[in-house]
Amino acid sequence: MIEELWEVIGERKRNPREDSYVFHILSHRKGLNKSLEKLGEECIEFILASKDGKKEEIIREGADLLFHFLVSLHALDTELSEILEELRRRRRD
Repeated sequence: MIEELWEVIGERKRNPREDSYVFHILSHRKGLNKSLEKLGEECIEFILASKDGKKEEIIREGADLLFHFLVSLHALDTELSEILEELRRRRRD
């Protein structure tokens, strides 16, 4: 599922559509800062949901956090495979 979402975000970046949320973030006048602001916002919301211990909110905010992490990677021209490879490398060490 994560790789599928990664591909959809990449498709929206390569073929922008006015009605695309991804397009809105990646083409925002703030540039990269917009994507990173959203990532930070979702991170805080996830932390607060976790602190409150509300499972449904944790799941929703976790999904938002993961989504905005992937969008930010695209904005930074960093491949998901690079992140996954780093995790694999750490597992072996």
